Amino acid sequence: MKPRNVPLAAALSAIIPGVGQLYNHDFWRGVFWLILTPGFWIGSGGTLGWICHILAAYTAYTRAEIKNEKSRCESVDKKSE
Repeated sequence: MKPRNVPLAAALSAIIPGVGQLYNHDFWRGVFWLILTPGFWIGSGGTLGWICHILAAYTAYTRAEIKNEKSRCESVDKKSE
């Protein structure tokens, strides 16, 4: 798998929550944030919407790092064989 650009994943989700997860190929996580965040924006008058925005960007960032690390480990294992 091609390495993910970690800051780009976070920026995409900071702009539109869930898009960074889709960029990371985490389809269901992306759909979750795309649905959840607008609901919290509307339901809480904006307060919880900001929290969801931050959490979506953070999870996109960490998932990209995890996927990159997993990809590196797999490539090292293939080279050692």
